[in-house]
Amino acid sequence: MIPSPRETQVGESLETEGARSATGVSKDKAGSTPRLAGQARDPEVPAKAQRRKFTSEYKLRIVREAERCKEPGEIGALLRREGLYSSLLTAWRREVEQGARAALRSKKRGPKARVVDPRVKELERENTRLRKRLEHAELIIAVQKKVSKLLGIPLESPDNDETN
Repeated sequence: MIPSPRETQVGESLETEGARSATGVSKDKAGSTPRLAGQARDPEVPAKAQRRKFTSEYKLRIVREAERCKEPGEIGALLRREGLYSSLLTAWRREVEQGARAALRSKKRGPKARVVDPRVKELERENTRLRKRLEHAELIIAVQKKVSKLLGIPLESPDNDETN
């Protein structure tokens, strides 16, 4: 097969100049790295995608706009313009049908906060106070031991009382 003037040979395969694949990805001039047609390379890639959050007013506005769409393809155009998926619109419509703007409010994700019993807080404060007193008492005992050792006064331990 003889390549036409519009085709060029790249490595082992033939490729039409300026052609795009079905995904809209074309090879750049070097022919090695695919990129979206018409887009410059972005050297900074975000480490983690950010979850989008929509206000209840925005959700309600989009649902109302979608209700006003009468012609075929208008809803698709609305979703493309806003950068939304049809599943979002479906979920938002369901929430509106269930009623109340409260259903449209964004919900907090993650584990729920635990309710702490006030008695637990009181016991924790008492525990902290008693630990400080114990630390202070142990310090006093340590000083007493050092003083008795310096003065040569033998201390009687509770174990020695039974043997005497």
